[in-house]
Amino acid sequence: MNHTPYDPVERHRLLERWVSRTVNGHFERKYWRFRADRWYGGVATADCVGCGLSCRFCWANENSFYNSDSTGFYQSPQEVAARLGSTASAKGYNQARVSGGEPTISMPHLLQLLERLRYNKSLNFILETNGILLGNDRNFSRALSDFRFLHVRVSLKGCNEDDFEKLTGASSQGFEFQLQSLKNLVDDGVSCHAAVMTSFSSRDSFLQLANRLSSIDPRLARDLETEEVIMYPRVAKKLRAFGLRPCSEHRPDNVPERLV
Repeated sequence: MNHTPYDPVERHRLLERWVSRTVNGHFERKYWRFRADRWYGGVATADCVGCGLSCRFCWANENSFYNSDSTGFYQSPQEVAARLGSTASAKGYNQARVSGGEPTISMPHLLQLLERLRYNKSLNFILETNGILLGNDRNFSRALSDFRFLHVRVSLKGCNEDDFEKLTGASSQGFEFQLQSLKNLVDDGVSCHAAVMTSFSSRDSFLQLANRLSSIDPRLARDLETEEVIMYPRVAKKLRAFGLRPCSEHRPDNVPERLV
């Protein structure tokens, strides 16, 4: 399938106008559900609306770019913090996250959310991000460095620039932003690690990625997490439409735990 690569930074910025708003000084963001989830051994989860990437393997894509204007409901940072806190308390969890979309869209909302969660001494926060905006603007990682209960998981879309464009449809420069986000986080002392989708990459490209990460910080290569595509029916249908065949995969009922 032929396509013209899109600018991933511009798409994230465009989405911010669709999924966020300011009300009485509070930066509200759209969400589509709140839940308790089993990842990381148990985590309170808020699923946000909208991501600037259109990953071919994404399970949440229908809540991503094209439907973001008509999906979900606005929540203030206080409301999100309260719902995460109550879910975690009810389940006995000590971790919370924003998932289901790209949490760094509307960074002011994220920062206000983290400020609210700062007062919940029992919770650690896992920021799952594609890193595009963190790599494009160093100020983001500097702001995140103030929150010591935060850990950032940067999800790399493949092992190199070619993989990135093939899997997301975005300009390959986006992969450079992903790597730059890790460098920014390391330089600013933010706890972080990288995860990489390996289902469409060769072993050699994976080893080359590990070397690139090691040049930023050896710990990134040591702690590199591998992901394999989960073949939900809608994901399998999308992959067929784009002519993509994974070399490794998981069934939805047989997915290993992901730990930080």
